[in-house]
Amino acid sequence: MQLLDRKRALAIAPFWRLGFRPFFVAGALFAVLAIALWAAALHGLTNPAVPGGMLAWHRHEMPFGFGLAIIAGFLLTAVQTWTGSPGLSGRPLVALFGLWLAARLVWFFHVPLALLIALQLAFIGLFIAQMARQLITARQRNNYPILLVLGLLALCQSVTLAGLVHGDDSLQRRGALAALWLIAVMLSLIGGRVIPFFTQRGLGRVEAFAAHPRLDRLLLVCGVLVAALFASGHNLQARSWLAVPFIVLSVLHGLRLWRWHLRGVWHVPLLWSLHLAYAWLLLATLGMAAWHLGWLAQPSLANHALAVGAMGGLILAMMARVSLGHTGRALQPPQAMSWAFGLLNLGALIRVSAGSSGLWLAALCWAVAFALFAWYYAPMLCRARVDGHPG
Repeated sequence: MQLLDRKRALAIAPFWRLGFRPFFVAGALFAVLAIALWAAALHGLTNPAVPGGMLAWHRHEMPFGFGLAIIAGFLLTAVQTWTGSPGLSGRPLVALFGLWLAARLVWFFHVPLALLIALQLAFIGLFIAQMARQLITARQRNNYPILLVLGLLALCQSVTLAGLVHGDDSLQRRGALAALWLIAVMLSLIGGRVIPFFTQRGLGRVEAFAAHPRLDRLLLVCGVLVAALFASGHNLQARSWLAVPFIVLSVLHGLRLWRWHLRGVWHVPLLWSLHLAYAWLLLATLGMAAWHLGWLAQPSLANHALAVGAMGGLILAMMARVSLGHTGRALQPPQAMSWAFGLLNLGALIRVSAGSSGLWLAALCWAVAFALFAWYYAPMLCRARVDGHPG
């Protein structure tokens, strides 16, 4: 980095120097508040007057409010490393974050539905435009699949919002579930890069894990196919032939986990949390296959294994690891994060095994896990890097 660029970067308030800072902090806090509010609404303790009702809000906000915030924070930071061009920072980052925040708050104010929809789509549109500009300018073709998945997520959000406008519950479900399984594709894309790398570095292994581009491409194709089947409505009804793509995904995810596994993983919280979260992705695909074959009573169990165990687990583990690395700190998380990882996985287990009777406890585990992250990491993310570098 040139001296002038370095001075400009250091002149920016630390919280706005890279995307992971505001989006990780706000995303974690939103995870706590959103699940607490949803659990309270389910038990009749509150009933905010939101467009379409609380179920429509929950369906939209978990993938597009929470999930997309963390994806944005990670990718807006990673793209700087991938392309060598500065990531979004300063006032442009403030503006994008402000748009995300406005899109979350607008649900609770009596505003025209058109404004609510405009804010939702403006955020994802500008985020994609920023990613596309940097990746295409740098000709980062190996990262174009990320743009594909983001574009499909935007389409799914449009479908979900169209269902909200027309009061069409089926359309909302199709859009939201397709988005959830597209997030699974994104978790597979990003996890396929960082989990073996973090495992190698975390255990001091000299030899890198061998790359398997064909397996990666097959996971991408099958993952997008599964999401498309949700968007089209096919995956909303049990059909035995639809078990096939989920079985293929299960085998591929299982191969990855087997290849990445080293005995020492289970002694390092920043590693076992990643591997366990990826295992939930495998369980979610197995669960959907079982439902299509008539072996599982309801698909909600598989979808929540994905949403809570895989999405929530990988997000929490990734935020914990990435935040340390990008603030120049040693890769030793606060001891409380082991409890956070454990609580998140316990919450996922309760959510898929205890039924409605365990919803409160599952929600509590989730909320405490992300609250612990916010409590210990927000001070780090609000301060400059400890090594004095920009970022």
